[in-house]
Amino acid sequence: MEQTGEGQTGAGQATALGDSSMLDGFTPWPDEEAAHYRRAGYWQGRTLSDLLRQWAREHSTRTALVHGGTRMTYANLNRRADRMAAGLRLRGIRPGDRVVVQLPNVPEFVVTVFALLRTGAIPVFAPVAHRAAEIGRLVRTTGAAGYVGPVSYRGFDHTGMASRISVEFPFLRRVFTWSGAGAQAGGFSVTSEGCLFFPLSSLDSPPEPDPPLDAGSVAFFLVSGGTAALPELIPRTHDDYAYQARAGGEVLGLTQEDVYLAALPAESNFAFGCPGIVGTLAAGGTVVLIESPEPAEVFRAIGSERVTFTSVVPDIAAQWLDALPAATEDLSSLRVMQIGGGAPPHRATAERLAAAFGCRMQQVFGRAEGFLSATRLDDAAETVLGTQGRPVSPADEIRIDAPAGQTGELLARGPSTVRGYYKADARNARAFTSDGFHRTGDLARLDAHGNLVVQGRTA
Repeated sequence: MEQTGEGQTGAGQATALGDSSMLDGFTPWPDEEAAHYRRAGYWQGRTLSDLLRQWAREHSTRTALVHGGTRMTYANLNRRADRMAAGLRLRGIRPGDRVVVQLPNVPEFVVTVFALLRTGAIPVFAPVAHRAAEIGRLVRTTGAAGYVGPVSYRGFDHTGMASRISVEFPFLRRVFTWSGAGAQAGGFSVTSEGCLFFPLSSLDSPPEPDPPLDAGSVAFFLVSGGTAALPELIPRTHDDYAYQARAGGEVLGLTQEDVYLAALPAESNFAFGCPGIVGTLAAGGTVVLIESPEPAEVFRAIGSERVTFTSVVPDIAAQWLDALPAATEDLSSLRVMQIGGGAPPHRATAERLAAAFGCRMQQVFGRAEGFLSATRLDDAAETVLGTQGRPVSPADEIRIDAPAGQTGELLARGPSTVRGYYKADARNARAFTSDGFHRTGDLARLDAHGNLVVQGRTA
């Protein structure tokens, strides 16, 4: 069995431990470990919504978000989140309410998430491709009081779906609809069953003070992947996610001059916080949102916005490579391309990427449950091409369930790795050890230098 050390501790901002178990069905970190992560400075006791206020103070006039012809400064992003939060409260969203958010890669996704956080509500991230069966399950499991989604998107009637789900689950009583750029927003309506529908654009009220929030409480839910079983809900806290995004940004050396292209779905862990959207905003950089990872749209965005880094999964990377010879855009601004997410690329794809785009490549391996590993920008070519690097956090612990040097299941524990799925006792009994390690279901080994080599799934 192989295991890395827990990492060094140091002086950090200490805060009182909050009642993170207040959400029924959430498994908190043990008090002793949570206190250690705070003392060491991994967890800084700041909510994501409070951090946005800090970023807006530090980078007020800089561009935070870009989408097509829309550009939003940090000050405007912060102001819009404040006013939307007040509008949500006015329309009945309360602290602790779960709200399913199903939006494409548009500025409204980022604004809505931060606005919900400021009300004390808990966003439930849902892929825009999910339909009634998946969304209904999210609503049922979380007891969601609200839903945010398009009126319709790419030919699918999301509003009709939400209406039908509200009939099945009568606790879903508020639906907020996004109409898209230039579309008519419509007005307030109510179904015969009493579900209230509001245009998302109507959520614009004078700001109010935020409710008191504990940074150790659940900030939002991600949906699990990488398994043939039904996906589970992953409760991510303010503390653990802020640290994940910050640590990922430090590994990349992000600064306010960086421009991140969010080509993968914004609700995915890879695009949202590895370091992704959150990490870029924390550094004062710019996030460019596009609604499709198609090569033409990607190359156009890189060229026009001078994108410096992006993230991609292996299948889409292969499409970019195939389309690259015909590209006419200037892609020279790109300094780093992250590839991976939940699955490593084929060696041949990794080699082609590094050569074809003329930028550094970083392999990233992570799970929405929190563990994150990456190669470093100064790693040798063989390490970058053939491994998934080392844990991003010095406090991460990993185990390989096999003799030294051999392949076995990867287990992980650390300040960003959750201790249980939401309301999933049976699954948690199988997926987490008694001492808090997450059984990732990934087969891996460690090379001679301690780098992770992921080689598939257990099932």
